[in-house]
Amino acid sequence: MSERTDQPQTVLLRRGEVHSPADPFATAMVVERGQVAWVGSEGAADAFADGVDEVVDLDGALVTPAFTDAHVHTTSTGLALTGLDLSDAPSLDAALALVRDFAAARPDDRVLLGHGWDAARWPGGRAPRRDELDEITGGRPLYLSRIDVHSAVVTTALLDLAPGVRGKAGFSDGLPLTRDAHHAVRAAAFAAVTPAQRAEAQRAALAHAASLGIGSVHECGGPKISSEDDFTGLLRLAREVPAPRVIGYWADQDIDKARELGAVGAAGDLFVDGALGSHTACLHQPYADADHTGTAYLHAAAVAAHVVACTEGGLQAGFHAIGDAAVSAVVEGVRAAAEKVGLARVRAARHRVEHAEMLTPETIAAFAELGLTASVQPAFDALWGGQDGMYADRLGAERARTLNPFAALLRAGVPLAFGSDSPVTPLDPWGTVRAAAFHRTPEHRVSVRAAFTAHTRGGWRAVGRDDAGVLVPGAPADYAVWRTDELVVQAPDDRVARWSTDPRSGTPGLPDLTPGHDLPRCLRTVVGGRTVFVGPGE
Repeated sequence: MSERTDQPQTVLLRRGEVHSPADPFATAMVVERGQVAWVGSEGAADAFADGVDEVVDLDGALVTPAFTDAHVHTTSTGLALTGLDLSDAPSLDAALALVRDFAAARPDDRVLLGHGWDAARWPGGRAPRRDELDEITGGRPLYLSRIDVHSAVVTTALLDLAPGVRGKAGFSDGLPLTRDAHHAVRAAAFAAVTPAQRAEAQRAALAHAASLGIGSVHECGGPKISSEDDFTGLLRLAREVPAPRVIGYWADQDIDKARELGAVGAAGDLFVDGALGSHTACLHQPYADADHTGTAYLHAAAVAAHVVACTEGGLQAGFHAIGDAAVSAVVEGVRAAAEKVGLARVRAARHRVEHAEMLTPETIAAFAELGLTASVQPAFDALWGGQDGMYADRLGAERARTLNPFAALLRAGVPLAFGSDSPVTPLDPWGTVRAAAFHRTPEHRVSVRAAFTAHTRGGWRAVGRDDAGVLVPGAPADYAVWRTDELVVQAPDDRVARWSTDPRSGTPGLPDLTPGHDLPRCLRTVVGGRTVFVGPGE
């Protein structure tokens, strides 16, 4: 595929609402050479009308910075979009029926791929058995990842494609595979995906992201998650076609390999532990519904060595850590690294922690001290939080209430970057902002404005860019145009309740995301001045 040769045009957008701190009453914007050149009032826009290549009549639409999803698995997202999605299956029987129909409809696939089952939400709570899957697929290779992608059920034919898997940690006949056994079967399944299937999935995922107003995604790849070809192919595709920006993280302790592959960090899903739903998140105290404390993949000494290597090598380090013991190991390791190379250097590197769900006041303070970015997923709380959710089942209600404390992180000065971990939860940026503003635990809620910032500017800051994710002159022209209801302004000291439409506030408005209201509809997405999505009827 040839390199893109199209150049960004000079564009005037007018007769809308432009969400910009440069002018809270802006109704027009000029984009030139891929950057925001000017924002201001409709009356002043006339001065630019004759010198632009295109005039876009917004007809009252809202223009905002494009969203950044700070944690995505792009190929897996695309395979879920084009393949078998079990996330809405209400029962085991329904899931098995979907698998049977999918297998019948895809007779030529070398391996059948599905995602999203969650036995914790089914009557009886039982996952599919291997003998059931063997029967309904006719003995073909099948990989079905649990919703958290930290365990899976598979057919015998797929086990046969992963030699030695039966002797690996996490293998138990009749139960979902976890740990090293899961990594082995996932690698075998994705190795059977053809290059054409992979490219189709990547294109589908990026196109879907663009249709939702997402201008950038942080791809979280790694040797236990995808493959080098998958990672480099995705980065190449994003350079060659109109699509959201792809910023690559490679979760490997080999920092030379991460740099060779074009990653900005040896980070992302470098696993310190697993996930709560699969009982593999590493805890200080045992699970409420299991007699163990989960799984530790990396300890503090390994964390420290990696942070030192990345800091000295000019790369970001980053770790997947969900359980409180895993988060403690990260904090201990990063602090040890700071003692060796200097706190200022560690802070300047903006190392990351993905998910960071089980935090304490002490670990939150340590994140702030060490300059760690919390790359978090508010949709996790929307899906699994609350008194009757999966978190309460796994941890008990008291511990579950402490999870995902976004307000405490912001109060401590910890940088937040919001994402989806798609396909674990769907790409859904406005839904993510709503989930943070209406957290199931009220004391963890943040303002809509703060949540929006974490999902726009926060993603750019997480990669070391402080000049982007906001519509001001000189910033990259990454923006989205929305059709939405009346804009509202939240009082600065108010997390959720008090809304105003008073224009004297001098604060750019945002859509009303109160549950029950329709979320905004994306009309257009632009990345670096290039249009990557235009909606029907726009």
